Amino acid sequence: MSERRIGIVGAGAAGYFAAINCAEMDPEAEVFLFEQSRKPLSKVAISGGGRCNVTHACFDPKELVNHYPRGSKELLGPFHVWQPADTMEWFEERGVPLKIEEDGRVFPCSDKSSSIIDCLNRSASEAGVQVKLQEGVASASRGPSGKFEIGTSTNSCYEMDFLILATGGGRQSGGYKIASDLGHAITAIQPSLFSFHIDDPLVSGLQGLSVSTVTAAHRPSKQEQSGPILITHNGLSGPAILKLSAWGAKTFYECDYRFSIEINWLGRTTSDQSLEQLSNMKSLSSKRLLSSENPFGLPKRLWERAIDLVGIGLRTQWAHVTNAQLQDLSEMLTRKTLQVSGKSMNKEEFVTCGGVALEEVNFKTMESKLTPGLYFAGEILDIDGVTGGFNFQSAWTTAMICSKSVTIK
Repeated sequence: MSERRIGIVGAGAAGYFAAINCAEMDPEAEVFLFEQSRKPLSKVAISGGGRCNVTHACFDPKELVNHYPRGSKELLGPFHVWQPADTMEWFEERGVPLKIEEDGRVFPCSDKSSSIIDCLNRSASEAGVQVKLQEGVASASRGPSGKFEIGTSTNSCYEMDFLILATGGGRQSGGYKIASDLGHAITAIQPSLFSFHIDDPLVSGLQGLSVSTVTAAHRPSKQEQSGPILITHNGLSGPAILKLSAWGAKTFYECDYRFSIEINWLGRTTSDQSLEQLSNMKSLSSKRLLSSENPFGLPKRLWERAIDLVGIGLRTQWAHVTNAQLQDLSEMLTRKTLQVSGKSMNKEEFVTCGGVALEEVNFKTMESKLTPGLYFAGEILDIDGVTGGFNFQSAWTTAMICSKSVTIK
């Protein structure tokens, strides 16, 4: 038997990455990867609509950390060790060509998450990782020898020199109990990256419409995000909303997901600027119908709904619109207040905030400050990023640092 045994709990992105790199860096070690379910890498499979958003093409660590509502300060050092360029090189060297899309998201050229899953499975097999599916870790403690004694759901017992917890986020994560049993504090687990339930005449019935550049703001918390917005069957989603939900996750949880947001459908165009454009349109297109002349490029149905709600008939010519109506329309388009009455989780990228308290972890090694030999990788930590590949990148980075730290001891 090898002198070094490494146990990794959780066969998601972070767990697989840690296991593979531990085994490759120390071929003499025995590396065990424990997973409660029979289908590992399930989140990788559904990420990016089944294409797997591997990372984001942001190669400056100082810029990269700005995409993490929680954990940005702690991740700065780790991102200098392992960043998106390193992740891309790692996968491409293993036969997975990647592409950078216009918005910076990185996907396999195949547009199939199976390319990433197959790569991880193949790499784990070639490195000799012992993958234990349907064998979750139920308990872990320090034995008299100083090693970790773990018990699994199959009533098996193992002794490990090092233990890496990579069980992901979510209230059902078994890693939190293990971390707590080994002395760690767990901050409150709350949803992040969710869409907003909104019942308002402006958007009701317009599901499927998207607007490319919108600003969404929650004024009480001074949170504001811009980007595309998608009108759904029960409210609003899309990158601008998901980013706002991430940065305001704890605030929105505390108010039971009932709050108001302000939407500027014209992005950064101010109310005065939009009023000026509307007034110019009235002068230049006086005989044309408002419904057929949209100066802002908004979807036709949204534009028609807006002019109808401010009391302008769809057959009204620009010449017959009053200045007061133009003012109301400008306010509707740039300062529309919508009431949020709930949330829906983003199924493609289920993310939570909360987890193992960051002050209890050494981010140079990812080792516990409380329990030597215990390491953390991925979303079990109180770290979360906005949508766009950032959560996967923090998983790859923390897992790699775990691997380097464990194998040099």
